[in-house]
Amino acid sequence: MAHFSRRDFLKTGLIAGVAIKVSFLAPAARAALIETPPHPGPDWLRSDGKPKYRIDAIAKVTGQKTFARDYRARDLEGWPKEQSHAFLLHATKADRVFEGVDLTVLGDDLKPDRIVFHEDLVADGIEIPVPGFYGDVFLVPKGQTARLLGQPVALLIYHDFARYDAAKRKVRFDDTVVRYGEKAPYSHPGHYGAARYVRIGGADPQAEDQYSPLKDAVIYGGFKGDEPDWPPAGDGDGMARGMKAAAELEKEINAFGDDTLVLRHNYFSQSVDASAMEPDNGNVWYDPASGVVHAMMATQSPYEVAEVSAKLVSKSKFPLKEIDLKVGYTVGYGTKDHSIFAFYCVVAGLYGEGRPVRLANDRYEQFQMALKRHAFWMDNVLAVDRATGKFKAMTGHFKNNGGGRANFSFSVAFVGATAAQSVYYLPKSDFSAAALASRAVDAGSTRGYGTLQSMSATEMMVDEAAELLGMDAIDLRLKNVFKTGMKNTQGAIPAGALRNEEILKRAAQHPLWTERKKKKEEFEAANPGKRYGVGYGHVQKDYGTGAESALASLEFDASGRLKFTHVAHEIGTGTTTSQAIMVGDILGKVPDETEYGRVRWPQMPLETTEEPYTLSQEEEDKRKQNPRWTPSFTSPMSATNSVYYLGHATREAARALLDLAIWPAAQSLWSKGIGGGQIAPYTVRREELRLEHGMVNAGGLQPLPFAEIAKEAHRLGLVTGVTVHTFNRWQWAEAEFDVAGAGRRKLAVDALALKYGDGAPAETKALMTLDGWQFVNRASITYPPTQRNNAGVTYYAPMATLAEVVVDTATGDVSLLSHHSLMECGTQVVPELVSGQIQGGIAMGIGHALKEYLPLYEDGPGDGTWNWNRYELPRSNDVAVWSQTYEILPPLSESDPPKGIAEVVMIAVVPAIANAIAHAIGKRFYDLPITSEKIRGALA
Repeated sequence: MAHFSRRDFLKTGLIAGVAIKVSFLAPAARAALIETPPHPGPDWLRSDGKPKYRIDAIAKVTGQKTFARDYRARDLEGWPKEQSHAFLLHATKADRVFEGVDLTVLGDDLKPDRIVFHEDLVADGIEIPVPGFYGDVFLVPKGQTARLLGQPVALLIYHDFARYDAAKRKVRFDDTVVRYGEKAPYSHPGHYGAARYVRIGGADPQAEDQYSPLKDAVIYGGFKGDEPDWPPAGDGDGMARGMKAAAELEKEINAFGDDTLVLRHNYFSQSVDASAMEPDNGNVWYDPASGVVHAMMATQSPYEVAEVSAKLVSKSKFPLKEIDLKVGYTVGYGTKDHSIFAFYCVVAGLYGEGRPVRLANDRYEQFQMALKRHAFWMDNVLAVDRATGKFKAMTGHFKNNGGGRANFSFSVAFVGATAAQSVYYLPKSDFSAAALASRAVDAGSTRGYGTLQSMSATEMMVDEAAELLGMDAIDLRLKNVFKTGMKNTQGAIPAGALRNEEILKRAAQHPLWTERKKKKEEFEAANPGKRYGVGYGHVQKDYGTGAESALASLEFDASGRLKFTHVAHEIGTGTTTSQAIMVGDILGKVPDETEYGRVRWPQMPLETTEEPYTLSQEEEDKRKQNPRWTPSFTSPMSATNSVYYLGHATREAARALLDLAIWPAAQSLWSKGIGGGQIAPYTVRREELRLEHGMVNAGGLQPLPFAEIAKEAHRLGLVTGVTVHTFNRWQWAEAEFDVAGAGRRKLAVDALALKYGDGAPAETKALMTLDGWQFVNRASITYPPTQRNNAGVTYYAPMATLAEVVVDTATGDVSLLSHHSLMECGTQVVPELVSGQIQGGIAMGIGHALKEYLPLYEDGPGDGTWNWNRYELPRSNDVAVWSQTYEILPPLSESDPPKGIAEVVMIAVVPAIANAIAHAIGKRFYDLPITSEKIRGALA
């Protein structure tokens, strides 16, 4: 299923008494490292409190920023110096029985020191963790067929690098090494899931819906062959009524007359490799003497890796006392989130015979094994009133190919379906999604998460509808734009103000749009054989998963030194910079010390079943009575979640420290002296408090250095440290807490721990029993109702792109002359990081639109022969480096929250290019990528 439960192995870990320790190799952990990135220089911050450069910038430019891939055993304190190396042999056929391996080509000198087969794993009690999500076996059993192309059949371990490297080169591309027997039909364990979202609106957008997923139900189906098998229509439960509404909508669309444009098209979006510069890798040392698994891993989800590894090992013959996971900087674009590769690394370490074992993909292996972006097939219908240009209805029935392991395929499918409306209000809609199993390489939560595929198709369709109606494409969009307070296709009202209309009006006035007809005539007259076009794409992408959770901690000592700890870690987005700046924006001072990527929080003894999507309301109501229970402990670095969701924990911790420590300490200092001091003649309120440049001020009072505030807070025994846990189900959990000396406080968190100053009374200090912290049992809790899962999404960030292209009619080549983007992202925490996301995301989108493509099956990456010599990525001359521009709408006020934009930035350019090509040559394409070959064929 899409959102697997970790309930069982969490129980296993508790029963087995396995300790989980996760640390992040960052400057704050320098005592445990051989080399560490330098800290920012004294000129790191500008006068406005914003950074001049990233927190890891000096390390980057001096070559000292280290990734997980850079570490060997000798670099890790306490590890043995001897390093073993491993690689996997892979099945390149899924229609023949695996019989074994023939290592004759290696000779005696290059034979492995240890070879591991499926049968060894079975004998030693090693099973696939989270069956279904990660498939059913690590290695193909002898006598059976591979579950997917490229699935490993054997693990080879070498005690020295030279022999390992030579052996790996020998067996690469040698199709005699893996032996196959008789042909056998490929069979998968079953498709991964089908969901349907039907909405029939009321008389107007504000009226109650006749039917919607939020109000009624999401419809779930099974399968007959490769086709979804939906519940029968009827007047019974929510799903039956939904199917009845879907049937009536289909009948209505088919009955539309000449006054309605009914546009029908099938679209295809290809499988791609995210091509993260750091391939998957891990280094694992299992110490049989201590029962500790030490691991250095490249992952976006360290908590999940640690917990699942504990389950994997604890059920085997290998005694386990602790998982000690270290996490380095990495980059993955979603492909290192819940990837099975981490557990291959753990398996390799278990067979290291007391030596650390490093398993690291080269680029061929990365193509063969890494999670892919899903291929999508989309069958769309759009009905438009010819007279008004108003959309009457839209339907879309999607399938994606998840490959041979489920991973997040079902989730990617239904997220694509819920995003398909793009930036338009649809009075009636029916979107379904089915995730199919196949022998292809497995696909996962790669950047875009199904929305790139579905919204690109919608935008291409809307553009074509405008052409058929003889309307300006932006005018048609304006007539149907999704406005604040309207409902999405799940029947939910999105958060905050929607500003797509403002973006559309700005785009309509841009010279690329207003002058496109004139420039086309002039350019084509001056350049025979070349065709000029301008296209527009406009999307809004959800951010978050509907079960976002995080932990953050802030504390200061009596000298004013501020320490910040967070569960987030760096994957290239700059989160370590932005989270620190968020602290500075609230407290007027950036942290003096930071620690990122922490997963072990002794001050937060929380309990969780990790079933945030599937727990019933009745069951959740029971469990939340336990003040230590939470629906989910922490989220991975994914789903564009860092600035808003993970940042919410940062902001809540900072605000709590402001209310519980800084404000009362400042009041105390300003009240000193006869008659109540300098504050007495004034009426100074909390909202007048200002913190900037390390100073605290309010209402014309004497500015106070943060260090003085800290000293006074400690003297008074106020709160001097705050740790929070947050949870969001398309809405924030809120709880009340009784704080010693401060009364009852309500926070947008579901768990709180506090640390008190040096002057706190003995009875207060006695509360700090958890590593120097007090866990404060909540007095009350409000979790968003479980029905809110059906909202699908309530948080959106919009972006639009105008693309200017030239098509060479002789070669079919597309040249991107320029592009201009417009985006709204709330308050920018660090504008330079937003700029970097825009530029990088657009480059990735250009590759998807024009170049990148992977065949799914026998001629695809599972055969082990794919590399960047065959897979074409966009280069600098493909992305209009020097002629790209963008504008960002200013926030409505300084209180606007930041929005997650890491995925939306790559999407709008895809349909913008497709629509520009259509404008240039008068031909439309429905399959991506739009290659030179396809263009030549269309023009022939």
